[in-house]
Order: sequence, then C-alpha cells, then structure tokens
Amino acid sequence: MSVTRRILLVEDEKTIRSAVTAYLEKEGYWVTGAPDGAAALEAFEKTSFDLVVLDLMLPKVSGEDVCRAIRDTSDVPIIMLTAKGELEDRVAGLELGADDYLVKPFSPRELVARVRALLRRAHTTEEPQRDKLEYGDLVIDISSHKALLAGEELDLTASEFKLLTTLARYPGRVYSRMELVEKVLGYDFMGYERTIDSHVKNLRAKLQDDPKDPTYVFTVHGVGYRFEPPAAGGA
Repeated sequence: MSVTRRILLVEDEKTIRSAVTAYLEKEGYWVTGAPDGAAALEAFEKTSFDLVVLDLMLPKVSGEDVCRAIRDTSDVPIIMLTAKGELEDRVAGLELGADDYLVKPFSPRELVARVRALLRRAHTTEEPQRDKLEYGDLVIDISSHKALLAGEELDLTASEFKLLTTLARYPGRVYSRMELVEKVLGYDFMGYERTIDSHVKNLRAKLQDDPKDPTYVFTVHGVGYRFEPPAAGGA
C-alpha cells in the first residue's frame, strides 16, 4: 500500500474494537480507536481521516449524532455498525449520510473488504479520458471529484458522487438497482438493492430534483434509474 490510509474506529465494545483494529492494521491501515461518541468527535477534530467505522449504539454521544456532526464538515466515507437488522434502521443510517453498513455480528474480514472497496472508490478516478460532464446547470468535474449546480458546489458523499457519475456518463441508459450496487458500492451483496434507493433520495435532494417531476434522475418502475439531461427530460 503506497499510502497509509487513516481510519477512525468508533466502537464501545473493547473486544470488537481490538479485533477489528488487528484486522485493519494487518492490512496496512493506520487505526485510531474511540470508545464513545464524544471521543470520536474529539479525534475527528484533531486528525484527518480517510474513513470512519461507526457503531450506532454509543455512550455519551450517539452514533447518529456523530454521523450528523461529521457530515456537517466532511464527506469522508462512513461505514455504520448496527445491531439492528431491520431495513428501516439500515435505510435511516444511509439517509444520515453513511455510505455503507454492517449488521452485528459481522465478520472482520467482510468489514475489511467493505473498507477496501469504499477507499478504492473514494480515491480512484475512473475513465480519466472524460474529465468533465456538463448538462445545463449541472457540471461534474471528475478529475477534481466535484459537482456543481448553477455554479454552486454540491456537498456529495463519495457514494453519491459515484452514483451521479455512473448515471450521468451514459444519459438515457437504465441501470438496475443491482447494477448500481456493483458499480457504486463495489461488490454484490444480497439485500443491497434497496439501499440504492436511499442514496438516490439523498442525491436528488442535493440536486433539488423532485422525484415526482425530475430534472436529472428518473425512476424506471420495477427496474431502476436513468439519468436524462434537462433538454431531454421526461418520465
């Protein structure tokens, strides 16, 4: 690994924190552990991290509040850890701004794979021959990893930017949810199709795109989503 990526691991259970730290450090990552939400926010203020692994059930400051605080200032990739397996709880985490989630108990090896995929997506620029996509007021600068709407930079997470560029590269093409899972999240995992809906919802909100009368991102019912430039818009 040419660059040592810094990871903030927020987990109040010492045994889990120690086990995950050992797996991540074995892969060459630099890990800072935090046993509660307050310690996590303090560490995040002092150090620039490349990724955060965040437990939801934390003492002092909840995982939800930690996620909100991080998202107020940073688009660093976040993987949420939760003991709740219900779809609503997972979707709620994604809507807070998390990029991925794992339900406890989980395999540390799977977590390492998720970390690797998220970091690869956040730090790799694909298809450099197309550095900029322009569709009316929307400009996607791939080389600098920025998207602007009417001249204002959009505050997109790594997953949202990847989703936007994936759809916008081929206007009119319909992507199934599973295709978007594989392209945006970087792996295939049963049950992840619906989490794409949460990422689309967040992306639409930032694009000021009304799902009932969209300008950019259109729903293809029973299939998935497609991107259309404003001049070619239509349901």
